[in-house]
This record gives sequence, structure tokens and C-alpha cells, in this order.
Amino acid sequence: MMTVISELKLVADKKPRHMPVIVVRRNKLAAKLWEQIQLAKSQIDGTPFVIHKFRSVRDPESGVKKQVEVPKRIKPWWFQSEAGKVCIAIRYGSYTLELAKGMSSIEVASAADLIKTLEVIKTAVEAGELDSQIELASQSLRSGFRR
Repeated sequence: MMTVISELKLVADKKPRHMPVIVVRRNKLAAKLWEQIQLAKSQIDGTPFVIHKFRSVRDPESGVKKQVEVPKRIKPWWFQSEAGKVCIAIRYGSYTLELAKGMSSIEVASAADLIKTLEVIKTAVEAGELDSQIELASQSLRSGFRR
């Protein structure tokens, strides 16, 4: 009767109650990078890329709040440099991450390289390579909310 369960690897771990803050921030940045990758792919293919979010709107006649699905505005993180090259600036909120001392952009040669570079950055973020930059950006953003 226990033969099926005996084939499984059993462990005594419990589900953690809280995720570490840096993991939450890492996942947030990885999700935004996924959006940028999808946006780049859709622009290359010439197809629209739309993510919907819900917004609370008060009905003018009845005064009741209701949830309305609206398209989310996604701004591309890439831009054309003065030299005519395509550059990517990695953003965390309204803050641009400094990837190396004084360097905040990545130059790419083509649209295909743009997608590959975004995927490489997403992998680096998930591996925790940009944790110090994310922490710095988070502190800068939070300082703007203090009174």
C-alpha cells in the first residue's frame, strides 16, 4: 500500500511564512524584464502587446465603485543613442540601475540582440547578481516617500 509514496523523496521542510525582501524585489524586476522582452518581440513582429490591469472607477450615476479592466501602459526601456546605436537602461521603478561605476546603459547591435540581452539580464537578476543595485534603487525610491 505504501509502495507509491515510498518512491517519493520526503523532506521535513515547511513552507516559509515570508519571502526575504530581496527575493520579492528580484521577482518584481524579473517580471518587468519579462514585460520588456514581450514588448520587444511584439514590436519586431509588428503585433500589439497589451497587458490588462484592474482599476477602481466610481460609477457616475450610482456612485458605486467597480473594477474596470484597462490596458497597462508599458514604456520601452531601450532608446537610440546619439551614435545611432540601440541602448537599454534597466529600471527599478523610476530609478535607473547603475550596472557598473558610471555605466547605466547596455549597447546592443540589433533588435534580435535586444531580446537576447534582456533575457541575459533577467537570468542575472534571478541569480541575484544585481541585488546590491536593486537594494540601492529601493532605498532611493523609499526615501522619496518619507515625510
